[in-house]
Amino acid sequence: MQFITKIKTIDISDSFAYSMTKFFRFIADTFFAKRYGHRAVVLETVAGVPGMVAGVWMHFKSLRAMKAGYGEQIREMLDEAENERMHLMFFIEIAKPNSMERFVVLSAQVIFGLFYLFMYVFFTKTAHRMIGYFEDEAVRSYTEYLEIVEAGKVENTPAPHIAINYYKLGSDAKLSDLIRCVRADEQHHSEKNHHYANSL
Repeated sequence: MQFITKIKTIDISDSFAYSMTKFFRFIADTFFAKRYGHRAVVLETVAGVPGMVAGVWMHFKSLRAMKAGYGEQIREMLDEAENERMHLMFFIEIAKPNSMERFVVLSAQVIFGLFYLFMYVFFTKTAHRMIGYFEDEAVRSYTEYLEIVEAGKVENTPAPHIAINYYKLGSDAKLSDLIRCVRADEQHHSEKNHHYANSL
């Protein structure tokens, strides 16, 4: 099944967004290699930032403009942020990061948060396109993670209870079931952010 959104880089904005995505992918590959559980913790920490930044910014934009036409997109972005936050909760249960890794994660969140706020305020289309590309990479990463779990290279442990409750999975759900659910979420976020970028 094809899970990757096919978007061509068509201008400087898209090219910049794509290059930033590849840069962050390089960082993730360098530091975490095939430690997919730990990679997921870092990626989901960062992934929780854009939706919140976009939703809050549009909320205040609506207040300033005194127009109600932003409601659907505000809700979509805040839902995305909440969804990514829950992904983080799932993978913390699985990877159990140590104190140093938690510090790295929090530092990455602060740095990326400031960077993305600047991007969203001044280059909104590029910001949405970049997150679309980020989500495409997340889909690829989770597909790779699923493949090694199904191949027996990583233990297919029981899914955390918090994930079972969130996705309403069976009590016997496994890590592989969780990864499929998370991957589907990331695909949805990709499609939405590419759509918003296309509309700007």
